[in-house]
Amino acid sequence: MDSPPPAPDVAQVLRHNRTLLYRHLATRLALAAALFAVPFAAHGVGYDAALPAFGIPAAFFVLIFLLLRLRHGSRMKVCAKVLHTYPLEYRDRVVRKGSQWMYLGTVHTVRLTVRGQHGAPSLRALNASTRRAWPKEAERGGAWFAGDSAFGGVMVLPGSHDMFFVQPAGWQEYEQERAGAEPRRRDLAERAGISGLLEKEPNVMVGG
Repeated sequence: MDSPPPAPDVAQVLRHNRTLLYRHLATRLALAAALFAVPFAAHGVGYDAALPAFGIPAAFFVLIFLLLRLRHGSRMKVCAKVLHTYPLEYRDRVVRKGSQWMYLGTVHTVRLTVRGQHGAPSLRALNASTRRAWPKEAERGGAWFAGDSAFGGVMVLPGSHDMFFVQPAGWQEYEQERAGAEPRRRDLAERAGISGLLEKEPNVMVGG
Protein backbone atom coordinates (compact mmCIF):
# COMPACT_ATOMS: atom_id res chain seq x y z
CA MET A 1 0.00 0.00 0.00
CA ASP A 2 1.41 3.43 -1.00
CA SER A 3 1.98 5.86 1.81
CA PRO A 4 0.02 9.13 1.61
CA PRO A 5 1.82 12.36 0.72
CA PRO A 6 2.88 14.64 3.57
CA ALA A 7 -0.03 16.47 5.17
CA PRO A 8 -0.21 20.10 4.02
CA ASP A 9 0.43 22.98 6.38
CA VAL A 10 -2.93 24.51 7.27
CA ALA A 11 -1.63 28.08 7.34
CA GLN A 12 -0.08 27.64 3.89
CA VAL A 13 -3.31 26.15 2.48
CA LEU A 14 -5.39 29.05 3.77
CA ARG A 15 -2.88 31.64 2.55
CA HIS A 16 -2.79 30.06 -0.93
CA ASN A 17 -6.58 30.03 -1.28
CA ARG A 18 -6.98 33.57 0.05
CA THR A 19 -4.48 34.67 -2.60
CA LEU A 20 -6.57 32.95 -5.29
CA LEU A 21 -9.72 34.61 -3.94
CA TYR A 22 -8.13 38.08 -3.94
CA ARG A 23 -6.75 37.49 -7.45
CA HIS A 24 -10.19 36.46 -8.68
CA LEU A 25 -11.70 39.55 -7.05
CA ALA A 26 -9.08 41.86 -8.57
CA THR A 27 -9.58 40.38 -12.06
CA ARG A 28 -13.35 40.85 -11.93
CA LEU A 29 -13.04 44.41 -10.62
CA ALA A 30 -10.58 45.24 -13.38
CA LEU A 31 -13.00 43.82 -15.96
CA ALA A 32 -15.86 45.90 -14.54
CA ALA A 33 -13.70 49.03 -14.58
CA ALA A 34 -12.75 48.39 -18.20
CA LEU A 35 -16.38 47.92 -19.20
CA PHE A 36 -17.35 51.15 -17.43
CA ALA A 37 -14.62 52.98 -19.35
CA VAL A 38 -15.63 51.72 -22.81
CA PRO A 39 -18.41 54.28 -23.58
CA PHE A 40 -16.30 57.20 -22.30
CA ALA A 41 -13.29 56.11 -24.34
CA ALA A 42 -15.48 55.64 -27.41
CA HIS A 43 -16.98 59.12 -26.93
CA GLY A 44 -13.50 60.57 -26.54
CA VAL A 45 -12.48 59.37 -29.99
CA GLY A 46 -15.74 60.50 -31.55
CA TYR A 47 -17.40 57.08 -31.75
CA ASP A 48 -20.96 57.62 -30.48
CA ALA A 49 -22.66 54.44 -31.70
CA ALA A 50 -24.98 52.62 -29.30
CA LEU A 51 -22.80 49.50 -28.92
CA PRO A 52 -20.19 50.96 -26.50
CA ALA A 53 -23.01 52.07 -24.17
CA PHE A 54 -23.64 48.43 -23.33
CA GLY A 55 -20.36 48.47 -21.42
CA ILE A 56 -21.99 50.10 -18.38
CA PRO A 57 -24.83 47.56 -17.87
CA ALA A 58 -22.33 44.76 -18.59
CA ALA A 59 -20.08 46.15 -15.84
CA PHE A 60 -23.02 46.19 -13.43
CA PHE A 61 -23.76 42.54 -14.24
CA VAL A 62 -20.14 41.61 -13.53
CA LEU A 63 -20.28 43.40 -10.16
CA ILE A 64 -23.66 41.89 -9.23
CA PHE A 65 -22.53 38.34 -9.95
CA LEU A 66 -19.27 38.98 -8.11
CA LEU A 67 -21.15 40.18 -5.03
CA LEU A 68 -23.46 37.14 -5.20
CA ARG A 69 -20.47 34.82 -5.33
CA LEU A 70 -18.70 36.56 -2.46
CA ARG A 71 -21.79 36.67 -0.27
CA HIS A 72 -23.21 33.22 -0.97
CA GLY A 73 -20.35 31.21 -2.43
CA SER A 74 -17.23 32.13 -0.49
CA ARG A 75 -16.40 29.46 2.10
CA MET A 76 -13.04 30.79 3.28
CA LYS A 77 -14.11 31.52 6.85
CA VAL A 78 -15.85 28.21 7.47
CA CYS A 79 -12.97 26.30 5.85
CA ALA A 80 -10.54 27.98 8.24
CA LYS A 81 -12.75 27.01 11.20
CA VAL A 82 -12.97 23.41 9.98
CA LEU A 83 -9.21 23.12 9.49
CA HIS A 84 -8.60 24.47 12.98
CA THR A 85 -11.17 22.08 14.50
CA TYR A 86 -10.64 18.73 12.76
CA PRO A 87 -7.44 16.84 11.86
CA LEU A 88 -6.58 16.15 8.24
CA GLU A 89 -7.13 12.55 7.10
CA TYR A 90 -6.04 11.16 3.75
CA ARG A 91 -8.52 9.75 1.23
CA ASP A 92 -7.01 7.54 -1.46
CA ARG A 93 -9.14 8.63 -4.39
CA VAL A 94 -11.27 11.54 -5.58
CA VAL A 95 -14.13 10.64 -7.94
CA ARG A 96 -16.13 13.45 -9.53
CA LYS A 97 -19.68 12.45 -10.47
CA GLY A 98 -20.78 15.70 -12.04
CA SER A 99 -20.89 19.50 -11.76
CA GLN A 100 -23.71 22.01 -11.48
CA TRP A 101 -23.50 25.69 -12.42
CA MET A 102 -25.07 27.85 -9.72
CA TYR A 103 -25.01 31.54 -8.89
CA LEU A 104 -23.02 30.82 -5.73
CA GLY A 105 -20.42 28.93 -7.79
CA THR A 106 -19.97 25.65 -9.62
CA VAL A 107 -20.85 22.81 -7.24
CA HIS A 108 -19.14 19.48 -7.93
CA THR A 109 -20.48 16.14 -6.71
CA VAL A 110 -17.58 13.99 -5.52
CA ARG A 111 -16.75 10.86 -3.55
CA LEU A 112 -13.68 10.59 -1.35
CA THR A 113 -12.88 6.89 -1.08
CA VAL A 114 -10.54 4.91 1.16
CA ARG A 115 -8.95 1.74 -0.19
CA GLY A 116 -10.69 -1.33 1.24
CA GLN A 117 -13.74 0.60 2.45
CA HIS A 118 -17.10 0.92 0.72
CA GLY A 119 -20.03 3.29 0.93
CA ALA A 120 -18.25 6.63 0.72
CA PRO A 121 -20.93 9.36 0.76
CA SER A 122 -21.52 11.68 -2.17
CA LEU A 123 -20.40 15.19 -1.30
CA ARG A 124 -21.20 18.59 -2.80
CA ALA A 125 -17.88 20.43 -3.23
CA LEU A 126 -17.51 24.18 -3.69
CA ASN A 127 -14.14 25.80 -4.32
CA ALA A 128 -13.37 28.05 -1.36
CA SER A 129 -11.65 30.61 -3.60
CA THR A 130 -14.88 30.90 -5.71
CA ARG A 131 -13.17 29.58 -8.85
CA ARG A 132 -15.51 27.52 -11.01
CA ALA A 133 -13.06 25.27 -12.86
CA TRP A 134 -12.48 21.70 -11.63
CA PRO A 135 -8.73 21.09 -11.14
CA LYS A 136 -7.48 18.56 -13.70
CA GLU A 137 -5.09 16.99 -11.21
CA ALA A 138 -7.85 16.29 -8.67
CA GLU A 139 -8.68 12.78 -9.91
CA ARG A 140 -5.09 11.66 -10.46
CA GLY A 141 -4.74 10.75 -6.80
CA GLY A 142 -6.28 11.29 -3.41
CA ALA A 143 -7.05 14.26 -1.22
CA TRP A 144 -6.91 15.35 2.40
CA PHE A 145 -10.19 15.62 4.27
CA ALA A 146 -10.96 17.41 7.53
CA GLY A 147 -14.44 17.23 9.01
CA ASP A 148 -17.29 14.83 9.67
CA SER A 149 -18.94 12.92 6.81
CA ALA A 150 -22.46 13.56 8.16
CA PHE A 151 -21.93 17.31 8.61
CA GLY A 152 -19.34 18.28 6.02
CA GLY A 153 -15.80 19.56 5.99
CA VAL A 154 -12.90 20.53 3.79
CA MET A 155 -11.12 18.75 0.95
CA VAL A 156 -7.54 19.81 0.19
CA LEU A 157 -5.73 18.62 -2.93
CA PRO A 158 -2.08 17.61 -2.42
CA GLY A 159 0.45 19.67 -4.30
CA SER A 160 -1.80 22.48 -5.53
CA HIS A 161 -3.41 23.08 -2.10
CA ASP A 162 -6.72 23.87 -3.80
CA MET A 163 -9.39 23.82 -1.10
CA PHE A 164 -13.05 22.81 -1.39
CA PHE A 165 -15.84 23.09 1.15
CA VAL A 166 -17.91 19.88 1.14
CA GLN A 167 -21.22 18.76 2.65
CA PRO A 168 -23.30 15.62 2.06
CA ALA A 169 -25.13 15.66 -1.28
CA GLY A 170 -28.08 13.92 0.37
CA TRP A 171 -28.27 16.25 3.37
CA GLN A 172 -31.60 14.90 4.64
CA GLU A 173 -30.35 11.30 4.44
CA TYR A 174 -27.96 12.00 7.31
CA GLU A 175 -30.44 13.91 9.48
CA GLN A 176 -30.96 10.98 11.83
CA GLU A 177 -27.22 10.39 12.19
CA ARG A 178 -26.62 14.06 12.99
CA ALA A 179 -29.49 14.14 15.49
CA GLY A 180 -28.21 11.01 17.23
CA ALA A 181 -24.54 12.01 17.24
CA GLU A 182 -22.78 12.09 20.58
CA PRO A 183 -22.46 15.53 22.23
CA ARG A 184 -18.75 15.92 21.46
CA ARG A 185 -19.35 15.21 17.78
CA ARG A 186 -22.15 17.77 17.60
CA ASP A 187 -20.04 20.27 19.53
CA LEU A 188 -17.18 19.94 17.04
CA ALA A 189 -19.60 20.51 14.14
CA GLU A 190 -21.01 23.60 15.88
CA ARG A 191 -17.52 25.00 16.49
CA ALA A 192 -16.53 24.35 12.89
CA GLY A 193 -19.70 26.01 11.56
CA ILE A 194 -20.97 22.92 9.71
CA SER A 195 -23.93 21.87 11.86
CA GLY A 196 -26.36 23.24 9.25
CA LEU A 197 -26.58 23.11 5.46
CA LEU A 198 -24.62 26.03 3.98
CA GLU A 199 -25.22 25.49 0.26
CA LYS A 200 -28.11 27.89 -0.34
CA GLU A 201 -28.57 29.38 -3.79
CA PRO A 202 -29.42 33.12 -3.70
CA ASN A 203 -32.89 34.10 -4.89
CA VAL A 204 -32.19 36.05 -8.06
CA MET A 205 -35.16 37.57 -9.87
CA VAL A 206 -34.66 37.88 -13.62
CA GLY A 207 -37.18 39.67 -15.76
CA GLY A 208 -40.49 41.15 -14.77
